[in-house]
Amino acid sequence: MANSKRIPTDGGSALIQTPFAALASEGLPPAPENAPADSAPPAKPPKKNRGRVDILRVKAGRGGKTVTVVKNFVGIGLPEKEQLAKAMQRACGTGGTVKNGQIEIQGDQRAEVARILTAANFQPVFAGG
Repeated sequence: MANSKRIPTDGGSALIQTPFAALASEGLPPAPENAPADSAPPAKPPKKNRGRVDILRVKAGRGGKTVTVVKNFVGIGLPEKEQLAKAMQRACGTGGTVKNGQIEIQGDQRAEVARILTAANFQPVFAGG
C-alpha cells in the first residue's frame, strides 16, 4: 500500500482547517479595559407573598387511602391551580386532581407539596391530619 492515501495524525497542517484564519482585527475598535460599574443589571424586586394555604393529610371517606389536600387559596384561578397540581404530581410521581377549589395529591406528600408552594411564593401551613 502506498502511504499517500493515509491521513497524517501527527498534527500536521492537513488536519488544521480554521474558517476564521483569513479574518483580521484591523479596523475594529479596541476592547474595553473593564466594564463600567454602573452597567450592572437592575436588581429584581422581591416577589410578593401570595398568601397562606393549608396542607392537610386526609384519610376519611377515601377507603383508607391517604390524600394530601391543599386548600384556602386566595386570589388564584382554576388554571393556575391546575398548573400547580401538575407540578406537584410530577414532583411526587403520583396522581392528583383539582376538586372544589382544592388540590388533591395521592399519598402523604406534605413535604414535597410545601416545597413547591414555597417556590410559588405561597406560605404553606400544615393544618390537622
